[in-house]
Amino acid sequence: MRLIKTISATALLVATSGAAFADDHMTSNMTLVSWGGAYQASQVAAYAEPYKTMNPGVTITWDESSNEAVAKLRAMNEANNVTWDLVDVVASDALRLCDEGLAMEIDADELLAPAPDGTSAEDDFGDLLVSDCFIPQIVYSTTFGYRADMVPEGVSAPDDICDVFDLKTYPGMRSLEKRPINNMEWALLCDGVAKDDVYDVLGTPEGQEQALAKLATIKDSVIWWSAGADTPQQLADGEVFMGSTYNGRLFSAIEEQGQPIAMLWDAQVFDLDGWIIPAGLPEDRLARVKDFVRFATDTQRLADQAKYISYGPARKSSAPLVGKHAELGIEMAPHMPTDPENSKNTFLYNYEFWADYRDDIDAKFQAWLAQ
Repeated sequence: MRLIKTISATALLVATSGAAFADDHMTSNMTLVSWGGAYQASQVAAYAEPYKTMNPGVTITWDESSNEAVAKLRAMNEANNVTWDLVDVVASDALRLCDEGLAMEIDADELLAPAPDGTSAEDDFGDLLVSDCFIPQIVYSTTFGYRADMVPEGVSAPDDICDVFDLKTYPGMRSLEKRPINNMEWALLCDGVAKDDVYDVLGTPEGQEQALAKLATIKDSVIWWSAGADTPQQLADGEVFMGSTYNGRLFSAIEEQGQPIAMLWDAQVFDLDGWIIPAGLPEDRLARVKDFVRFATDTQRLADQAKYISYGPARKSSAPLVGKHAELGIEMAPHMPTDPENSKNTFLYNYEFWADYRDDIDAKFQAWLAQ
């Protein structure tokens, strides 16, 4: 605890003195874009509220539009009216926004704080700096939750991703995200495609049709979700037996709300989430954003976020500082997607593939949904 307190005190001194020096050149208002729900709440608790305490007079407005970030930033850029200051996106969207010139390129060692031992930010984040515009925050996964009390009598609980497609053994509605990402990969895995071949197959028109044909076998039993909060609510209401969502959403439903939900970790899809700064911000807004980002992505802040939600911090130096949940008092490690017990069979999300294929496959998927 002494280490944590020392780091926090140092960060407070640096943030306060820096803000006092630069406040005259910064706006007092920021609009941050995120995903809502438990994840956004963890950002508020770990980053936003401490920053506001250290910078009196700063106001932060939240917009829960991250799932539409690419389309909305395109429209804002077209209208020459970018109203967002900092946007939380998945890595594949960061790549697209960077390629299109809608996100600002960064120098990690210039913008981001070093680790407490002096390790550079670039080395501390390492391979998770997947784009010149991307500022990583967390490693998360998309996986399945199911109603433990709705497992048919005499049947073992689902433990294989392909149980999602087994309506005979596990009857009941499913909840799947209303987009091709993850669904197409799981469909191919459960249609006999080897894990290492999934993206090669999915890159072909025949492979895309194969994935859609597999999804068609359960289409009539699927409720399609657009917001990460949908599946936990549908599970809590007994509206679905099984559904996909972000592992942190399921953690919240299970541990914080006490819902009779269990996790299916098999073939969970690892992904990265982090910030991008919209390109072309005025200097006063950009100065405030840079000040906030340096604070919000330091070692302690990323460790603090992991105390509120079961997502792994993106910095190597943050991991040793993660302990118990800030309110529940439970150890967080067993709830992380990266825990060895949970990651025996993971599927690695290919963000470069989706950056290249997203628009085309999206169009085909939405057309299939409308059939």
